Amino acid sequence: MKNLLKLMDLSEKEIVEILNTADQLKFEKKNGIPHRLLEGKVLGLIFAKSSTRTRVSFEVGMFDLGGTSLFLSSRDLQIGRGEIVQDTARVLSRYLDGIMIRTFDQREVEALAEFGTIPIINGLTDYCHPCQVLADLMTIREYKGNIKGRKLCYIGDGNNMTNSLIVGGIKLGMEVSVACPAGYEPDADIMKWAYESGRFSCSPDVLEMAKNSDVLYTDVWASMGQEGEAEERKKVFKSYQINDKVLSVSKPDAMVLHCLPAHREEEITAKVFEEHSREIFDEAENRLHAQKAVLVKCLL
Repeated sequence: MKNLLKLMDLSEKEIVEILNTADQLKFEKKNGIPHRLLEGKVLGLIFAKSSTRTRVSFEVGMFDLGGTSLFLSSRDLQIGRGEIVQDTARVLSRYLDGIMIRTFDQREVEALAEFGTIPIINGLTDYCHPCQVLADLMTIREYKGNIKGRKLCYIGDGNNMTNSLIVGGIKLGMEVSVACPAGYEPDADIMKWAYESGRFSCSPDVLEMAKNSDVLYTDVWASMGQEGEAEERKKVFKSYQINDKVLSVSKPDAMVLHCLPAHREEEITAKVFEEHSREIFDEAENRLHAQKAVLVKCLL
């Protein structure tokens, strides 16, 4: 695997191999077993969008693997002052062993991969969030033992998280349902693929979509870059919340996941969040292990 640009590029086998590697690396870290597989490697971290979990988990991950990371904000790069992505990709390929980029436009990630000669890892775009969903799938396996045949229900905005959850879930044999308001559906091409490739449904009816779910998932109503829409979105999404009523129609042992940060009493009640906090923070921790697996697969 040279790059991780989006989950659609990966086969079921490749995703499972990443998850198996992540499990092994997590076991080794928990038991103090060194795994300095990337000794001497340098990863560039490009952040057009800031993040707590992405930056810390990638920096710690490279340290654990014996490598070094270099933080690069848009203020540090000529790309933020007019240099085209193609030239940045060519230059950084001479200095670094890989790049993780967290940005707005998916085309920027694809251009880095096209014109660079080193592995490119998508840390998030407005289109997809593959690293987060790998951690999500890892967490579901930990709690449920298997993924195939399970039902995942996402409630909220049809955003980058939704797009990647649909792809990752269906590729691993899950049934995926999405509850979102009309006009806020996931990417049309991804939904078309999902309907053709697996068991998929999308509806404004929250309780219908959540029925018999093994996993309930939500995200903030207004993502980074949508702050100006926050008040309007609160009105639109006010009934798209994981609460006791939604849990009552899911399976009795349903788990709840949230990619964080969470806005309690908006997309999820404080009660449900705290009752399922172990799952949610295991999910957050697994960003570290899943991303280390991606780094090993791409850079080794």
